[in-house]
Amino acid sequence: MQFLSNRKVQIGIALIALMAATRSNLFNHFGTANFLPDASLAVFILAGFFIASPAFFAALFLEAVVIDYLAITQFGVSDFCITPAYWGLIPTYLVLWAAGRFYARIAQHNLRSLSVFAAIAFVALSIAFFISNGAFYAFSGRFPDMNMTDYVARVAQYYVPYLSSGVTYLVPAALIYALAQQRLKAHA
Repeated sequence: MQFLSNRKVQIGIALIALMAATRSNLFNHFGTANFLPDASLAVFILAGFFIASPAFFAALFLEAVVIDYLAITQFGVSDFCITPAYWGLIPTYLVLWAAGRFYARIAQHNLRSLSVFAAIAFVALSIAFFISNGAFYAFSGRFPDMNMTDYVARVAQYYVPYLSSGVTYLVPAALIYALAQQRLKAHA
């Protein structure tokens, strides 16, 4: 069994805590004046980058399910999104985690590499958006007669806020990481 380094354990704990702290306002993914946006999207990308373990991916997904369950059963959050489509979150989060894994293999650990990370994150968040929203509209049973035109009109309004919720956490994380790498190189 491969053990995680102390740094990876600290990062893993931070990612778990970040999701726990921000996902509790379930189904208001984009944040409000009182709540930060849900960090789950960014957490899965960052987990893929920092921690290669599929077991950690599974633990994060289980954490998301438990938080959702508690939010609904204990805190009165609506269960509107809990349908058979909920399982569309597995491929949604896998895309994000895989994007983090991909970037981990090609990262140059410098400031120039941030543009590559931004492009990968944008594509991954976009694919994740279409998977999660497509699964909801196709499999939730809530929109049985919706055609593609109606789907595009309904979903388009959520695309930018969806991307923004991920970017809210990815930009500072990437900048902190890049600056830390520069500092490590300066002290080496």
